[in-house]
Formats: sequence, C-alpha cells, structure tokens
Amino acid sequence: MSATITSKTVTGRMGRWATSAVLLLISIATVYPFVWMILTSLRESNSVFGGPFIPERITLDAYSRVLEFTGFVGHYWNSLWMTTVTCAVVLALSTLCGYAFAKLRFPFKNALYVVLLSTLMMPGTALIIPVYLQLRTFGLLDSQLGLIIVYASGAAPFSMFLMRAFFESLPDELVQAARVDGAGELLVFLRVVLPLARPGIATVVIFQFLATWNEFLMANTVLQTPDKLPLQPILFSLQGQYSTDWTTLCAGLALSAIPVVLVYVFLQRQFIAGMTLGAVKN
Repeated sequence: MSATITSKTVTGRMGRWATSAVLLLISIATVYPFVWMILTSLRESNSVFGGPFIPERITLDAYSRVLEFTGFVGHYWNSLWMTTVTCAVVLALSTLCGYAFAKLRFPFKNALYVVLLSTLMMPGTALIIPVYLQLRTFGLLDSQLGLIIVYASGAAPFSMFLMRAFFESLPDELVQAARVDGAGELLVFLRVVLPLARPGIATVVIFQFLATWNEFLMANTVLQTPDKLPLQPILFSLQGQYSTDWTTLCAGLALSAIPVVLVYVFLQRQFIAGMTLGAVKN
C-alpha cells in the first residue's frame, strides 16, 4: 500500500517537473525574440550578427536615429489616438450589442446574431477592394476617420460575441430585480450589468488595442499622405530591399511595444479573470 502511494507520489512529481520543463522551454522560446530585439537596439550597427549576444558596448544611437529621421513622434501619436478612439468605439458598440443579445428580447434576435457572426468568416484581405471603393464613394479615402470606421466596423462583431458571452454568465435575477425596482433599461445596463463585466471589458480592450496598434495592411491602403500614417507602415519602411539597419528598426519596434505592454500590465488581472471565468462556472 505504502509502496503504491510512494510510486504515485514520485510519478506525480516527475509529471510536474516535466510540465515545468516544457513550460520553461516555451517561455524561453517566447521571450528570446523580445530580448534579442532590445539588445540589438542597444548595440552598435556593425555588431548585430557578428558580435556577442550581449553587446560589449551599450549605445542609444539607434534610438536617436529612429526619432530624428522617421518622424517617429508624429506617427506614434497617430497610432496612439486612432487606436484609443477605435477601442472606445468598439467597446461602446460591443457592450451595448452584447447586452441586447444576452438579456433583451426583440424580433429576429437570433437571425441578426447569426448575420453579425457570419461577417467573421470573411478574411480581411478579401475586403480591401470593396472597402477602398466604399471609402472613396463617401469621401473618406486618405482620411484617418475613414480608417477608424474600418477598424471599428471590422472588430465590432467579434467583440460583441465576447461581450455577449460575458453578459450571459451574469444571473438574470440581478437584471430582473433592478427592473422591479423601477430602473430603466439603460440604468440597468450602466449601474448593474456593466460593472460586473469588467473582465470582459478588459479582454476586449486588450485584444482590440493589440490588433489596431499592429495593423498594417488597411492603414497602408487607405492612407496615402505620409504624415497621416500610423506607426507600423513607417517601421515597415525601415526594412530595405537589399540591406536593413537592424539597430534602428529594433529601436523603433522596442518603442512601439511600450503602449501594448502598459495596457496589458494595467489590465492583466481583469484579463486573466476573464479568460478563466468559464473554468470555474458550474
């Protein structure tokens, strides 16, 4: 009996060690490109591939070059404000629509829901030409407002799908009690339901911020004026056809990662709660 228990204990420990080893290897493989990018941005240009992994001499010349020769600050601001506005619009649309589909009754509810979800089946690259023609028709081509509309309309169905799932996990009794107390539907949404959906809101914000901040194809298609471009097309232009200044490119990438990291660090607790919400539901 004791031998059996000891054998199971040893097997359990070996399984945990093996799991920890696999997770450690995955973590190293995931973190390595980020560490290489940071170290490359701090080394001299002639030691990118020929020098040691940790640079012998730390220099900030690459950061000076990327700030001086690319109009980095202006394009950084373009990305920041367009991403913030897009996240705000998507969050407003997804929470309102998610609540309506989860807690309200209205005609053709399921049909409308299926129609919205069907838009997720269309790849973004297949919509470039129709979106381009529509923006030109409405006079929004080469407009940052037009690009925000494209971002928000493309991301709203998926975010609505996420928020509907979170709202459905909330007890209906809370909504019904608020209605019995005389609260209107908007007040129920703002005062009762929305504060309880913070994990879902954090999930939508992180996903949307990351997707909009890193988007390249639509921005490069819709906007033709260089000064209106967000950051990612400018970083892409640093990669040459025959040669690339890797230190400058890595410096720009390191600076561009700061907002995404800050958003995740600020919302990580709510994000993790949102990802594990279904795991503890009976």
